[in-house]
Formats: sequence, C-alpha cells, structure tokens
Amino acid sequence: MIRRFVVAAGVSFALVAGAMTSLPAATAVPDRAKPSGYTPPPITWGACASAGLTRRGAQCGFVEVPLDYSHPDGTKLELAVSRIKHKTPDAQAQGPMLVNPGGPGGSGLTLSVLGGFVPNNGGDPYDWIGFDPRGVGSSLPSLHCIADYAGYNRPFYIPVTRQVEQVWINRSKAYAKACDSNQHALLGHLTTLDSVRDMESIRKALGAPQINYYGFSYGTYLGQVYVTLYPDRLRRAVFDGVVNATRVWYQANLDQDVAFNKSVKVFFAYVAAHDSTWHLGTTEAAVESQYYKQLAKLVGHPADGKIGPDEWTDIFTQAAYYVYGWVDIADAFAAWVHDGNAAPLVSLYGGPPFDDNLLAVYLGVSCTDAKWPTNWNTWRHDNWNYFAKAPFLTWANAWFNAPCAFWPVKAGHPVKVDGSRVKSLLLINETLDAATPYSGALQTRKTFPHSVLIEGVGGTTHAGSLSGVSCTDDRIAAYLLTGALPARVPGNRSDVQCDPVPAPQPTAALSPAASSPGAQRQALTRLLDPRQR
Repeated sequence: MIRRFVVAAGVSFALVAGAMTSLPAATAVPDRAKPSGYTPPPITWGACASAGLTRRGAQCGFVEVPLDYSHPDGTKLELAVSRIKHKTPDAQAQGPMLVNPGGPGGSGLTLSVLGGFVPNNGGDPYDWIGFDPRGVGSSLPSLHCIADYAGYNRPFYIPVTRQVEQVWINRSKAYAKACDSNQHALLGHLTTLDSVRDMESIRKALGAPQINYYGFSYGTYLGQVYVTLYPDRLRRAVFDGVVNATRVWYQANLDQDVAFNKSVKVFFAYVAAHDSTWHLGTTEAAVESQYYKQLAKLVGHPADGKIGPDEWTDIFTQAAYYVYGWVDIADAFAAWVHDGNAAPLVSLYGGPPFDDNLLAVYLGVSCTDAKWPTNWNTWRHDNWNYFAKAPFLTWANAWFNAPCAFWPVKAGHPVKVDGSRVKSLLLINETLDAATPYSGALQTRKTFPHSVLIEGVGGTTHAGSLSGVSCTDDRIAAYLLTGALPARVPGNRSDVQCDPVPAPQPTAALSPAASSPGAQRQALTRLLDPRQR
C-alpha cells in the first residue's frame, strides 16, 4: 500500500497511436535483470486532450515498447507521455526529468507540470516528462478487472468470524481471476523490471544520453532499480518517500501497519488539541475512542447506505498519509458524530463511477515483483499478530493485498539494488511517514554512499516535498539548478533536518492563500485523486 495516485479528470489524447487489440499468452516473470537493447521509434508529439496540460503548454504522445523485452519484435504496448519543455535558453537546458508518482499503478501523465512547483525557477532548465506506466491510465492497453471492487459498503475488513474471512478470501480470488481473464498476457509483464526498461525506452525515444528523475514513494523503488541496471544513464535524482528495497513487498506492508497506527494517532492528537472546534475529545485517547466507537456503529448500518466501517477506515487513512486534508476529515468526523450528517463522509470517499485501474496495476506489479505467501494460514497468523498492536489499518491493508495470495502469474525475485556507482542522489522523508517508514530512507542512504537525506523532523506526511517548506524545497531547487548537495554527515542518520509539512489551522479557509506552506502542493494534488487507498 505505497503511494496511490490516479488522474482526477480523465486525461486522454487527441493524438492516438494504434491500440493493441490482442495479446499472446503470458509468460513467467523473468528472474534475471538484464538491460534491454530495444530502441523505440521517436515520439510524435501532438496536442494533449487534457485542458490542464494544454494550459501549461504541454505536448503529448506515445512511446512504443515491447510487451516482452525478451521478444522485442513481438507485441507492442503504447506508453502515454507528456512533456513541458525547458524555459531557459537551450544552452542552459539540463535534459529530461522523468517523474513517477508512485503506486505502483499511479498515473503520472499530468506530472510534467511538476517543474512549475519547484521554487526559485529550479525546474526551468528541464524538460519535464510525465508518463503513465504500462497498464496505467492512458497507456494502451490499461488494466481493469472489477471496476467497483472498492465500491460502497463492503464486507467488514476485520474478519471477526471465519465466515467474514471466507467472504474476503472469495473476493480476493475472484479479483485475481478477473484480472487474469481480462488481460492474461499483460499480467506476466507488469514487474518493476518491465517499467525500468520502459523508462530506458523513454530515454531513447527522447534521444537523450541521460535522464534526470523525480520519484515519489514506489517511484523511489523504481528509481533504485533503474540506476542498478543503468547507473550511467542517471544524471540527477530526487527520491521522496523512500522505499526500503530490502523488504518488498509482503514485509513492507506489515511494516506499514505499525507505522499507520502511529501516524493516525498524531491526527487524533491534532483533533484533540482543537477540541474547541470539533468537540470530539480533549485527549488523543478520547478522540481515538470516538473513532472506534463510530466504526463499530457502522457495522451493518452504513451511513447513508454507503459509508460502512471499511469506507470509514479508508477516509481516515487519508489523514494518516497527509496533513493537507486534516480539516476536511475532522469536519466530516464532527458532522457525523454531532449531527448524523453523512454527506461530508460520502464526499470525501467519492462515488461512482468507480475505477479499479490503480488497484489492478498495483497488484499486477506487487504480486509479481516478489513472492508472497500462498498459504492463507501465514496471512491469518501474521495479520492477527500485527492487528493486536496496530489495529487501525492491518486488516484493511491485508485485504488490499490479498489477491497476491491467489495471483495467476508466477512471481520473480526482487533486484538487489546497488547504489555504489550513483554519484548524485537527494533523499527526502518525514520521520513518521507511514507509507514509507523512515527506516527505509536510512537503509537507502546506506545503499547509496553518495546520497544525502533531508528529514522532515516529526512529520507524518508521505512524500510531501514541494509543499512550500523552504528548508526542503529550496535545497531541491539548488540541487536541480547546480547539482550541489548538502554535506553528508557521518553515522546512520539524516544529513539535513527540516520542519515537516505543517498541519493546517482549523480556522483556515479550505483553499488557503497560495503563499501558505502546503498550499502549492494542494494545488498540485487537485490534479490528482487525493484518496490514497
């Protein structure tokens, strides 16, 4: 359950390349990481169908890549890409900057706009390249299995009886089967290695000797594997919300369960500190008790027939990811408790038409990158043990990933990441980031001896750079402009300590002034779906 972004307003292209209509049979995921010798044709750039990209001067196109890089002359896929060109004179341009928002499965097509959010004109020398990874969004084909799988009022996440557990097991099996039925061959070619080779194909299609890279969350793992295979092709990189490459993916999700339990308590303490606004309790424990009380009431009695205990959990998971929406979530919490008003909850959760593309690709990558337990007794034992100490998200997270126990494609082995040849890397992580726990940033700093880590001390926001915190963002800008990194210090610790993304004030308007910390990131987030489940 790493970072999950989807495009909020359907991004499509006026320029359409040939869609793939049929796929050959799936093959097992390759276990050996080998660089690809495939070279795609150049990109034919044209107008973007997205009004937001068009307003910002973007161009759009497709990159043709093989379904299977071991058979480069076989069936092809089309990767959707966008570009916003450098704003400096050509002589001062510093090459392409690819961006990945995480997931896996997140749509990055709109993230060519990211350069405009770098302060001090730090993004100006780059051609910013957004792209939808294979299977995602506007890339062809895109993977969909059961569209409303995360629709309203699902079975209770917590398997309080064996009957409830069996319902979820059956749902998980059915989802895996539906993915297999819809895009059998594609499932065998959705690994991180495949996307790494796609990034190299994008580089070649751009005609660039090297790329720069800005990766969020899972995008940091994608970047780690890319530089392991192609260390000489990376010029500069920013990894924000850093994945621990030694724990993909089953153990990483168990690590998250503990971290999310801590981060949501920080949100409950925030609500308690502003009891004069929300009247939900004067201590963290009191607010937390109210949260679980309401969750229990929703079992079998969903608010407005839609928001059951699972949807309730999902809404509050947003608060454990980011501080940006804390006021909205606390307002909805109070409206439900005091007035029985479910409308704000329904608004936060979102409604039909539901789209499972992000989930489908997330599972397609995660289930095949590395082996998962196939004996359900292992899942049952581990998740009940973690639930005992971290009840907030453990079973929600388990069922999100449970189709991996029944996935129809053989899993491979994770790449052993090697950072020894990488000469320049900026790492960013907040101390209490739940989706990518801080220990992963420290591990990555060890793996990459020429990296530097900025810590947002005490913060809970996941991958929150370019949120207006000058201590962090100004250093990003300086690095992108000049290549200068802060000094690396001895020991297993961060090199620079900054304030985290600040919590909003309850009295602030829902659309704060553009100059306030976090406001510019909220503007970026509006381009994307903020629900991070």
